Amino acid sequence: MSEESSFLNYLEITNKVNNIILEKRNVDDTLNRLVDIINEKQEEYEISFIRIFYRGTEYKSVESVSMGVCFENHFKGEGNEIGLLQVCFSNYVDEDFENDSTKNLFLQNFSELISRYFSSINDSEGDKYAKADESEYIESSTISLKFLQRFLNKNTHSRDVYHDLMPFKVKEILLISSLYDAYAIDREGRFSEHMLGQYGQLNLTTFPRITGASSSNQAFEILESKHFDLIIYMVGVNKKTPLVTCRQIKKRYPYLPIYMLANNSSDITYFQDITADFNFADKIFSWNGNTNIFFSMIKLLEDKINVVNDTEIGNVRVILLVEDNPTYYSRYLSFLYKVLMEQTKRIIDDVSTDELYKVLRMRARPKILLATDYEEAVSIIKKHKKYLLCLITDVKFNMKGELHESAGIELIKYTRKKTKNLPTVIQSSDASYEEVAKENNSLFIYKNSETLYLDFQRFITKYLGFGDFVFKDKDENEIARASNINEFERLIKQIPDESLLFHGSHDHLSMWLMARGEIKAANKLIPKKVSDYSDIDELRNSILSLISVYRSERASGNIIPYEHGKNITEANVYSLSEGSLGGKGRGLAFINALINNYNFNKILPDIKIRTPKTFIIGTKEFEGFIDANNLQEIIVKEQDYKNIQCAFIKSHLSKELKGKLKNLLAVITNPIAVRSSGMFEDSISQPFAGIFETYLLPNSNTDFEIRIQQTYDAIKLVFASVYSNIAKGYVEAISYKLEDEKMAVVLQEAVGNQFDNLYYPHISGVAHSYNYYPFAHMKPEEGFAVAAVGLGKYVVEGQKAFRFSPKYPGIEINSPKDQFKNSQVKFYAIDLARKNINLLDGEMAGLSYNDISIAEKQGTLNHCSSVYNADSNSIYPGLKKSGPRIINFANILKYNYIPLHKTLDLVLNLGRDAMGSEIEIEYAVDLNKDRDGRASFYILQIKPLINTVKECNIKMSETKSESNILLTNKGMGNGLIDDIDNVVFVDPDKFDKSKTEEMALEIEELNAYMKSLNKHYVLIGPGRWGTRDKWIGIPVKWHQISNARVIVETSLVNFPLDSSSGSHFFHNVTSMDVGYFTVQNELNKSFIKYDVLKAQNIIREGSYFKIAEFQKPLTIKMDGKKRIYLIRD
Repeated sequence: MSEESSFLNYLEITNKVNNIILEKRNVDDTLNRLVDIINEKQEEYEISFIRIFYRGTEYKSVESVSMGVCFENHFKGEGNEIGLLQVCFSNYVDEDFENDSTKNLFLQNFSELISRYFSSINDSEGDKYAKADESEYIESSTISLKFLQRFLNKNTHSRDVYHDLMPFKVKEILLISSLYDAYAIDREGRFSEHMLGQYGQLNLTTFPRITGASSSNQAFEILESKHFDLIIYMVGVNKKTPLVTCRQIKKRYPYLPIYMLANNSSDITYFQDITADFNFADKIFSWNGNTNIFFSMIKLLEDKINVVNDTEIGNVRVILLVEDNPTYYSRYLSFLYKVLMEQTKRIIDDVSTDELYKVLRMRARPKILLATDYEEAVSIIKKHKKYLLCLITDVKFNMKGELHESAGIELIKYTRKKTKNLPTVIQSSDASYEEVAKENNSLFIYKNSETLYLDFQRFITKYLGFGDFVFKDKDENEIARASNINEFERLIKQIPDESLLFHGSHDHLSMWLMARGEIKAANKLIPKKVSDYSDIDELRNSILSLISVYRSERASGNIIPYEHGKNITEANVYSLSEGSLGGKGRGLAFINALINNYNFNKILPDIKIRTPKTFIIGTKEFEGFIDANNLQEIIVKEQDYKNIQCAFIKSHLSKELKGKLKNLLAVITNPIAVRSSGMFEDSISQPFAGIFETYLLPNSNTDFEIRIQQTYDAIKLVFASVYSNIAKGYVEAISYKLEDEKMAVVLQEAVGNQFDNLYYPHISGVAHSYNYYPFAHMKPEEGFAVAAVGLGKYVVEGQKAFRFSPKYPGIEINSPKDQFKNSQVKFYAIDLARKNINLLDGEMAGLSYNDISIAEKQGTLNHCSSVYNADSNSIYPGLKKSGPRIINFANILKYNYIPLHKTLDLVLNLGRDAMGSEIEIEYAVDLNKDRDGRASFYILQIKPLINTVKECNIKMSETKSESNILLTNKGMGNGLIDDIDNVVFVDPDKFDKSKTEEMALEIEELNAYMKSLNKHYVLIGPGRWGTRDKWIGIPVKWHQISNARVIVETSLVNFPLDSSSGSHFFHNVTSMDVGYFTVQNELNKSFIKYDVLKAQNIIREGSYFKIAEFQKPLTIKMDGKKRIYLIRD
C-alpha cells in the first residue's frame, strides 16, 4: 500500500475513533468498539492486530496468521492510570521505525484520542443530566448532551444521512507565494470575493480560512504555531525555492497535502519531470487567472478523503475523471465542480425551502475523484464500482508506466465489464476520436471546444439525472418528461410497460431519484434488477410505493404550506402565510419535528406523545394588515387600548388568508385556540411570555359565517395585543422598541373532549426543568410539574393546583390536611353553549369557570381524584368513598395508570438539551386510550427559562453576619446585585388580607414613582405575588411591579405562605434576571428584619406600603447552588 493510501486509511480510522470517543459511552463499550473498527477492515487497513490493555482487561481484535511488526504506545486512563495500545501492521518498511513515520504518527494520534476520552469522562462525572438511569428513557449512546444533535442523528428522514457526510472539511489553508503573486491573485482574480462568494452562493457553510506566507521561514514559523489542512504553493519566477520548501515540509509533516499552482505550461512540464523522481507535492495545478481553481482544489481534497465515508454511509455517487495533463484537469475540475454544485443547488431549491436541509443536502452531491494513469483509475473503479456515476476519460495516458495511445479506450472496456450501464465520456483534443466514442457507446467532448463548459453542463443534466426525467420507448424516442417528483410519480403510473422496462434495466430511475436527494428510495431500487420482479406491474407498484413512503417520511415533522383538499395530520405544522413563525411558532414547529422524528414508542409504549393540529400565520400577514388598513397612525397616537382593539376588529385580513381559513374551518369543527406568536415571544434571548393575547373559540355556532368571523376577530385581536398597555410596559422595561415586534399567530385544534356543553382535557399543566423549590431529597435540576383538571389557564394563572416531582411522583409535598385546603375546586372549560361571543370581553369570552363537582358528574375525575378523611387525616385514592374530593392524580402518579411522570421527565430532559437552557412546557393529557392502549400526552408549548446572572458563592460565615437584613434558603436567581438602595415593603402592622386588590393598585403607583426616579428596588410582601386568588397573595400583573429587581414573598403570623408555582409571571421574572425569595418566618434560618427597614429614611408611604431608602447600596447575594439568599446593609 502506498504512503498516500496509508495516510487516507489512517485518517479514516482516526475520524472513526474520534466519533466513538465523542459519544462518551462506558469504558468497556468504548474500548470494544475501538477494536471493532479494525476488525471490520483488517485486510484493507493492513493492520493485522490491535490490542488495548487497561486495568487488567484485554480488548483485542482477531489475530492474523502473519502478525507483521507491532508498535506500542501508552495512554492515560482514569486517575492518570496508564494503559497500553498495541497495533501490528502486516506490511512495513525500514522507514516505518522512524519517529515521524506514518505508522508511528498514527499510533500517537490513536493513543492521544484514548487519553482524551478518559479525560472527558472524568470531567463529566458531575454532569447531572447524564445519570446512569437516563438509559431508561434514552439510548446510552449520546454524542453530546445537546439533544438537538441526538435528534438530528436519530432523524428517520433522508436528512439523517447528510449529517454524517463529509466529516473532513478544509478549514485552514496555508497559501505560500511571493507578495507580488499574492497581489496578482487578489487583484486580477478577486480571490477572496470569488472563492468565499462561491461558498455562500452554494449553501456551503464551512468557509476555509487562508493564512499567507511569503517566505519559507515564515511558512515554517506558521506551521509550527497551528494546524493546517492544506498547503497551496503558488510558484513564481523562482522554481528552486518551492522544491526545497515543499520537500522540507513533506519531511516534517508527511500527512499534510501540498498542492502546487504553476503559472504556465513550461512550469508544469518542469515540475512534472521532477515529480517523477521526487514526490514533493501531491498534485500540480495550472493557474489560468480563474479563482475557481482554488475552490476545485479544496473540494478535490475533501472528496478524496471523504469518499469512503460518504459512499458507505450515504451511497453518494462518484464521478471519475482520468486526465494526466494538469492544464486540462485544472480546467475540467473547475467546470465540473461549477456545474455539479449549481445543478445540485437548483434541484435543492426546487424541492425544499428548508435552509438546514439545503445545507445538509449539498453534502450528498457526487464526489469527484481524479486519476492520472490507468492503474490509479482501475484501483478507484475496483474500490467504488457500485457507486460510480460516470467515467470521464482522456485517450492517451500512462499504462504500466508508459504512455499508451488508447489507454482510455481500454479503461472503458474494463469498466463495462464491471458496470455495464455506466455513462462514459471520452474527451480528447483529437476530433477523430468522436467515432471511436460512438463505437464504444460513449459521449465525446472535444477538449478545445469553444463551448466546453456548456458541453459538460449538458452531459451532467441529460445523462446524470440532474435535469428532467425523459421517459423513452424501447427505441429511445421521447414519450413524456418529468421535471419534479410529483410529475415523475404521475407519469410512472401512465407510461407503457416497455418504457418502464427500458429505464428500469438501465438504472435510470434510481439515478434520477438519487440526484434529487431521495437517497432511501434510490437505495431500495439500486440492488434490485428488473428480473427480480415477477412482472412489470410489480415493478411499477414497487416504485410508486417507495416514492410515497419516503416522501411521506420526509414531509413528516416539517412546516409545509397549507393546501386545500390535502389530508391534515398532526405530523406537520401547516403554514397559512409567509414570514417568521414567531417565538411560540418556532417552539411548536421544533416540538412537532422532534415528536415525529423520534421513536418515543420504544421508550414509553403506554403513552403517545403528540402535538395538536397546528397552523401558523407568518408575520407577513401582520405587516400587510397594518399597512393595508392604515393602522400606523392609531397605533402611535391612541392611548386607549380598547379603541385600538375596535380599530383592528373593523380592519380586514388579506383575501388569501381568509380563503385559507374558510377552507380550514370547513373541516375543523372542534374548538380552536388562537395564540400569539411574537418575534421575541418565548425566544431564548428574551421571552415575552404571557404578554400577548390568546383566545379559545368554542367554534360551535351552526352558522358557518359566524364561526369564521369569530376566527377572523380573534386573529385581529392577537395582532392588536402588540399595542396593549401590558405589552408596552414590558417592552419599555427591557429597553426594546415596540416597532421591532411583529406578530405571527398560531391556530391549534384545542385538546380535549366534549362533556355535555363543556370541552376540556382531563389534565393540563406546566412543567419546569429546574425546580426553584426542591423538597426532601429532590434536586433542583430534576424539575417540577403542576397539574390540574381542565384547561391549562387554571395552572398558568397560579391557582390552587397539584405540584409534584416528575422524578419522585410519590413524594407528598404537603400534609393531607394541607392538600385538602389547597386542592383544586374550580376548573376552566370551553363553553360550547356560547355560540355568539364578544371577543372584546377578553380571554374568558368563550370559556366558563366551573365547580369541580361538575367534572366529577361528567366522569372525568376517575383517575384524577382522591377522597380526604378528616377524622383520620388521610387520603384514599379514587372516588369510591364518600367525603371531600382532592385533585391529586394519585391513580396516575402513584399507581401508574399512565406513565405521566416518566413522560414529563423525558420531555424536560430532552427539551433542556435541545434548547441549551432550562425550559418550561405547557401540556395536556387525554386519558382516553387508543386501540393500542395508549393515552395521549400533548405538548402545547415549550419555552426557555432564562437566567443570565453570574454565579455567586456565599460562604457559611456570611449567613451569620449581623448586617444581614434578610436571609432565606428558598429562592431563585443567582449572582450579585449591588446597585439598589431602596426597599418597597408591606408594613406587617397594616396588612389586611381582604384588601389585597387595593394593595395591587397602590404598588402600581409606587412602581410608576420609582420608574420616574429611574430606580430599581427590592419588593417585599406577604403571600403569593401575581396570584389571581386575592386571598392568598397580592394579585399584581407584571407591569405593576416591573422595576423590582428582587421580589420577596413572605409569611406573617396570621397569614401562612403558600409559595408560588410556575406561571407566566414567574417566567418573566426569571427571564429578566429578577431575584425571587421566599421567607417563611416560622423557619429558624429565614428572617426579615422589619425594624431595620422601618428605621431607614421613608421617602414615600401609602396605606399599606413604605419605601425605605438606605444611605448606601445594599449587597444582595444569590447562591443558587447552595440555595442561600441574603440581603445585607
